Amino acid sequence: MIRVLIADDHAIVRSGFKEFVADEPDMEVAAEAANGEQTIALVREQGFDVVLLDIAMPDKNGIDTLRVIKQIRPEQGVLMLSGYPESQYALNLLKAGASGYISKDAAPGEIVRAIRTVARGHRYLSESAADALAQKLTRPAHDHPHECLSEREFQVFCKLAAGQLPTEIADDLNLSVKTVSTYRARVLEKMAMTSNADLTYYAVKNGLLE
Repeated sequence: MIRVLIADDHAIVRSGFKEFVADEPDMEVAAEAANGEQTIALVREQGFDVVLLDIAMPDKNGIDTLRVIKQIRPEQGVLMLSGYPESQYALNLLKAGASGYISKDAAPGEIVRAIRTVARGHRYLSESAADALAQKLTRPAHDHPHECLSEREFQVFCKLAAGQLPTEIADDLNLSVKTVSTYRARVLEKMAMTSNADLTYYAVKNGLLE
């Protein structure tokens, strides 16, 4: 039996996923979580075959939650779920340790296939995400500058673009403010930008912020 943890801050979304997962004879919803901290606590307490994790979560977003989960259980399969464009976000999340990424607009049948794939220990790429990967291999290296960022740099970039202060980012990521400032400088240099406003504009333009 494939044990699934559904982590999403909207009860109606969790209910929807629970309904079609429960229809599968080889799957069960073993637990639910409404925020990042609850998700992490559940993963600490028990193992799941697949964690279905929304990116936009209160108190600790999906990217930060994913990072902690992989520290607790490196082998844990995590299928990221979001309304963010796959072409922009999927590759960075895979680099961060996600087992797959699927859009909230996906049909129930595709999400079920993705859960089974991740439960078998494989990575899941939708057709659009696979196309994005293929394009990345053939297009100029700096077509999308955020793709050249490391996992940590990408985390800091997302938080800066969302308007968080260095002190807030330091608290979220358990870093010093000085270290956050160093990452900020690297991000600006790699992306050839000069201010946080530039980062926000780029993130909005490329569909990296909801």
